[in-house]
Amino acid sequence: MGCSTCAVSAKGVPTGCGDKGHCSSGSCNKKNSFDWLSTLDLHDPLAYPIVEISFKKGNRKNFFHNPEHSKAVTGDLVVVESTSGYDVGRISLSGDLVRLQMKKKKVTEDKVIHKVIRIANYRDQEKLKEARSLEKKAMIRARAISRTLDLDMKVGDVEYQGDKRKATFYYTANGRVDFRELVRMYAKEFRVKIEMKQIGSRQESSLIGGIGTCGRELCCSTWKSTFETVTTGAARYQNLAINQTKLTGQCGRLKCCLNYELDTYIDALGEFPKKADTIKLEGGYANLVKTDIFKGIMFYAIQKDNIRGPLLALDKEKVKQLLELNKKGVHIKDINTIAYVEAKKEEINEENIELDFNDGTGEITLPGVKKKKKSRNKNKRNNPRPKNSKGGQRSKPQGKKEASKSDGPKQGGEKSRGPRNNKNKRISPNKNRGPKNSNRNKSDGGTGGKPSNKPSGKSDNKPNKD
Repeated sequence: MGCSTCAVSAKGVPTGCGDKGHCSSGSCNKKNSFDWLSTLDLHDPLAYPIVEISFKKGNRKNFFHNPEHSKAVTGDLVVVESTSGYDVGRISLSGDLVRLQMKKKKVTEDKVIHKVIRIANYRDQEKLKEARSLEKKAMIRARAISRTLDLDMKVGDVEYQGDKRKATFYYTANGRVDFRELVRMYAKEFRVKIEMKQIGSRQESSLIGGIGTCGRELCCSTWKSTFETVTTGAARYQNLAINQTKLTGQCGRLKCCLNYELDTYIDALGEFPKKADTIKLEGGYANLVKTDIFKGIMFYAIQKDNIRGPLLALDKEKVKQLLELNKKGVHIKDINTIAYVEAKKEEINEENIELDFNDGTGEITLPGVKKKKKSRNKNKRNNPRPKNSKGGQRSKPQGKKEASKSDGPKQGGEKSRGPRNNKNKRISPNKNRGPKNSNRNKSDGGTGGKPSNKPSGKSDNKPNKD
C-alpha cells in the first residue's frame, strides 16, 4: 500500500514505506481519494473549475476555485487563499469527481469563495515543514496552560496555517468552556492568531488516528466521513456479549463497525422461528442456549428430571415442526426422530365431577345478613314527627300537597284525601278555602285533628329542634 507522497517504481507502481499504510512521517493515508479520471490521457475542454484540496495529509479538506492560469492538477502542492493570509495544501480531486463530492457533502458553488493562487515553490514547502514541526510542542504547552486555569477540557490536536500566522486548537469537553482568558494566554505564548474548535470524541480519534482491535487502521481516520449512532441493540442482534471493553473503540464510544453487518443479521433472523426459547418434551424441556444465524442452526440443552444433558444442534426448520407439535398439545418423545405421543384427553363423567369437589358444609359458617326495611316516606329522614302527649300520635309534617288537599280536621282517625279534580268541575285555588293556618294552632288529641308542626302558646307537643 502506498500514497501519492511515497516513491514510485519505474513502472509507476508506488513502492510504499513498508509501514502497512502508515508512513513513518505519520498519517499520510487519511481520507485518501483516488482520482481515476486524472490518470486517463484525455483532454476535457469543459473541465470543472473547482478542485478539492486536503490539508495536513487528509486531516481537513475544502473546495477552492482553480483558475486556468494556475495550471494545477491532481497531486500538486498549491498555495490557496484563506481568511487571514494563505495556506498550503495538496489537490486530491479535480474534474467531474469534485461535482459528485460536493453533492455528497451538500456544498453548493455559491459557498466556495476562495481560490488557488499558484503552485507552491520550494520556499512555501520549507515554511510548511517548519509549521508542522511546531505543532507537537504547541499542543503540549497548550495542555499545560489549560491545566493551570483549571478548565475541564482536553486539547487533542493543533494545526498551523501554511504561513505560520494562525493556529487552530482542536479540543474536547463535556460542556461549554469559557476560554476567553485561555485565548489571551495562547496569543501571548505562541504569538499567532488563535482559533478554538470544539470536536467530539470520534472526531478526535479521526484526527489522531491509530490501529483498531481488528489490526487495521481506524475507519474514522481512513475513509469514514459521517458518524452514525450505534446502540447496544446492534450487538444483541448479532449475538455478541455485552462487554463494554470489547464493544468500545479508542474514542470510548461503541464501535462503528457494529452497524456494518446489522442489516444482514436482521434479514437472516427473520427466517428463524419466534418464541423458541423452550420446547416441551416428554418428561422434560429443551432450552435454547445459542444460535448460529448464518448456518441456521439452533443449539438446545435437554433437561430431564432436573438433569441437564449435552447440547443438541437442530435445524431451524426442524425447530418449527417441534413448536407446531407443542401448540397442538403433543408430548415429544424423541427430539431427534420427532417421535411423539399424543396426550390422552380425560373423559368427563359424573364420578369425576363428584370427586373433584369438596363438601364444605359445616366447616365454614357465614353470619346472617339483616336487611333493612326501606322507608316509604322519604320525608321521615329529613323531618321526624314529634310525639303527642295525649294520644301518643305523631303529627305529620306539613307538606305542600296536604295544605292544598284538605282544610278541615280529620275525624275518626280516617285519612282525608281531600277533594279530587273532576273532569266536569274545575276548582279554583282561591274559592272555598278558609283562612290559612286556621286549625294548625289547635291540638285536639284523640279527635283526629291535625296539629301544627310549630309549637304555639300552651301546646303539649314537643317542638322540632332545627
